[in-house]
Amino acid sequence: MERTEQLKAIVDECRDLILKTERAVWACPETGYKEWKTTAHMEKLFEELGYSLVKAGDIPGFYTDLDTGKPGPRLAILGELDSLAVASHPDADPKTKAVHACGHNVQCAILAGVAAALKKPGALDGLCGSIRLMAVPAEEMIQIGFREELRKQGTIHYLGGKVEFIYRGYFDGVDMSMMIHAGVMDEGQYLKLNPGCNGLVAKSITFKGVSAHAGGSPEKGVNALYAANTALSAANALRETFVDEEHIRFHPIITEGGTVVNAIPEQVKVESYVRGATSESIVEYNKKLNRAMAASAAAIGAGLLIEDRPGYFPLNNDKNLLDLAAEVMRDIAGPDSVVVTDHWDTGSTDMGDVSCIMPVVHPYGAGASGILHGTDFQVTDPERACVAPAKCLFIMADRLLSDDAALAKKVLAESKPLFSSKEEYLKAIDQLDMTKEAVVYNEDGTVLLDYQK
Repeated sequence: MERTEQLKAIVDECRDLILKTERAVWACPETGYKEWKTTAHMEKLFEELGYSLVKAGDIPGFYTDLDTGKPGPRLAILGELDSLAVASHPDADPKTKAVHACGHNVQCAILAGVAAALKKPGALDGLCGSIRLMAVPAEEMIQIGFREELRKQGTIHYLGGKVEFIYRGYFDGVDMSMMIHAGVMDEGQYLKLNPGCNGLVAKSITFKGVSAHAGGSPEKGVNALYAANTALSAANALRETFVDEEHIRFHPIITEGGTVVNAIPEQVKVESYVRGATSESIVEYNKKLNRAMAASAAAIGAGLLIEDRPGYFPLNNDKNLLDLAAEVMRDIAGPDSVVVTDHWDTGSTDMGDVSCIMPVVHPYGAGASGILHGTDFQVTDPERACVAPAKCLFIMADRLLSDDAALAKKVLAESKPLFSSKEEYLKAIDQLDMTKEAVVYNEDGTVLLDYQK
């Protein structure tokens, strides 16, 4: 425990930097692929600590490597840059509605704390290998239309930040990855561990009608809004067919519903995900829901454009890394500080994509109040939210890379990622990409539904 106490003291020396970073990032929330101010703040902080950065350039984010000077595994520690958009949150940006209602500002503070601690005397004593610190954009899968435009422009290839970082090679050479997400827990609790969470496919659905005077000649139009309403009702009728163990979620929003009240809506846009516990279930239920969309559009006489994009693969936390996180946090905060559960989370994260190619751990921390993604989310205990998790990741890195990286080597030997390489993973996720005119009206009066790849 002498080494643990030494490392805890090192992080305590960085406490002011950690807490200032949390407040600074909270004050400038930016949604995915727009985190330019946040990235600039974090870049300045890292450069002042003496790090040389590899910057993403045309998108926000960066990474940096710290080499121990001895050969060994490479461990990545991650923090996410982006915010949500919750218009009713009291701290939401009045123009953009952005706010860190999922606590990624906490992750930036944790990452800053680990970066500062690693530069302190004695931090790397006895370690081998290297540590990659990564500030990653665009974890929240929101504003899909904006991201689709970036994709069409060639700026990005994938909607999620970590998926894009994998594609760009920023995870090349990394053997395992870890991070701690902000969370809401009872007093005295510091860390919650579970097996993993859902993956998703991201959907943009455009219903195409014909405009006409809504009062004078509605019979001359095709109401795209009615087509969308019918489609969403059909999707709801399918919910009882969702198998419980697959944890399927479908939660659409209408982002465009018509332009003026006295014209039949000629175009209606819907965004949604199809979430599931396995990639196979996501594919299966996505086809079923696409069929409902297409059949409903055909029933009204409307056209339908389906744009399915790779979202996130399900997250599967590595058992050895889960055990290590629990052990370390108990050493920091006491035997009752960790909650271990077999609950499968039905949210999603692009850390799941990283888990497809290497062992990862993505637990939830404490120190916040309210509801994640809600109007009342706040960081109320920054010691539990930021300082303790920074200690946890810092000490985990030490234990993984000490003793000739014996523990890291055990993790790697026993890990079984879904894919053997980045290339195999990217080939699989690309199978989720589809653009289809899903309703075809033939000259002979027949209608063809073409809703799957």
